[in-house]
Amino acid sequence: MTPTIETARLALVPFGERHLTQRYVGWLNDRVTVRFSELRHATHTLRSCADYAAGMAKSGHLFWAIERQPDGTHIGNLTAYLDRANGLADLAILIGEPDARGAGFGREAWKAACDWLAGQSWVRKICAGTLAANRPMLRAMEAAGMAVEAVRKDHHFVEGHAMDVVYAARFIR
Repeated sequence: MTPTIETARLALVPFGERHLTQRYVGWLNDRVTVRFSELRHATHTLRSCADYAAGMAKSGHLFWAIERQPDGTHIGNLTAYLDRANGLADLAILIGEPDARGAGFGREAWKAACDWLAGQSWVRKICAGTLAANRPMLRAMEAAGMAVEAVRKDHHFVEGHAMDVVYAARFIR
């Protein structure tokens, strides 16, 4: 079950039906917002988002809505795909609300999730990947104690250009 995690400015709460809004779907369909995400390859709907949320709930993975406090505004999402057999947590984040970008919310949410996962007895490694041009994500990974462990050269196409994918990890045990 996805726990609630609170920081100075945010609450990471279990993603629920109240987060399924047209505004949220709009983030996923906005080419600027998902420029560095594999989400850019699909068109999203309320139904596809509800199906994804239901699948995450059934799977045992973690799916958080990131809410700005104190008003509770939904500004993004964070997922942790869990591989308990291997002690792995693979994270991904999206800050969708345009006025929330550039304020350090993604880094704050990322670090909080990493720190919470690091406290789980079965987690030995927290990992993530991002495109090399996604500087905010690279800074968030570094702030959470993750170190680059691999780079796949020219691995994905973005706007017609090949781009490296950077993989980073934080070893716990």
